[in-house]
Amino acid sequence: MSHQLLKGKKGIIFGALDERSIAWKTALAAVAEGAEIVLTNAPIALRMGKINELATQCNAKVIAADATSVADLDNLMQKSMEVLGGKMDFILHSIGMSPNVRKSIEYTNTNYDNFLKTLDISGLSLHKVLQSAMKADAINEWGSVVALSYIAAQRTFPGYNDMADAKALLESITRSFGYQYGFAKKVRVNTISQSPTITTAGSGVSGFDVFYHYAEKMSPLGNASGEDCANFCISLFSDYTRMITMQNLFHDGGFSNTGVSQRLIEDLNAANGAV
Repeated sequence: MSHQLLKGKKGIIFGALDERSIAWKTALAAVAEGAEIVLTNAPIALRMGKINELATQCNAKVIAADATSVADLDNLMQKSMEVLGGKMDFILHSIGMSPNVRKSIEYTNTNYDNFLKTLDISGLSLHKVLQSAMKADAINEWGSVVALSYIAAQRTFPGYNDMADAKALLESITRSFGYQYGFAKKVRVNTISQSPTITTAGSGVSGFDVFYHYAEKMSPLGNASGEDCANFCISLFSDYTRMITMQNLFHDGGFSNTGVSQRLIEDLNAANGAV
């Protein structure tokens, strides 16, 4: 049910690839709540994905932009304001990719050129997006920027590889730039630490199925779905959360505060033949 939480608001959604993308679901939810949006992704992702289908559903313009390119982002901010007829009220940063993960290169034997690309794409790109937005004065006061993170920024999940370091960088940028943007323009910046979610990007992580089922058994509420995450994004774009900034917000069914669950204990006991 729509409550028109974003009626009259305008924003940019980064990272929609296909129907499984959290960005895709967030775009649909934002439009359902009354927003006008621009969709963007890297040129190669636009060729590989189905974003034009989403654009049709959302009556949205697609503007190509490599989030690691300051020139592309500067162009994106200007063109988005032209398309939307004014400044933005929200931005979703749903961007992440690791060449080392894709090539199954172990963390302790990392390729450093790949590592730097991971940090640039998955972490530093948020700084570039925020810098371009601030430089262009592209976000209205009390606007909201949300980036998607994962608990591997705080805890070790071996298969997550150098993406964990990138997410830690992402969360640090959220605090540092959120401080600056808050004082300068009352713009708030937050990350959502989402449950393991079945997406095209997430499924490429080694051992993802184990992550997913382990978290499901550990979390009192179970894993948060992509649709749940989209709705949480909408709440952070809305005026109801205007005093929340510089936070990493766990959206994981309680996983982040659970030491061990009875369900997991029972499964382990059964596996070990305990009576």
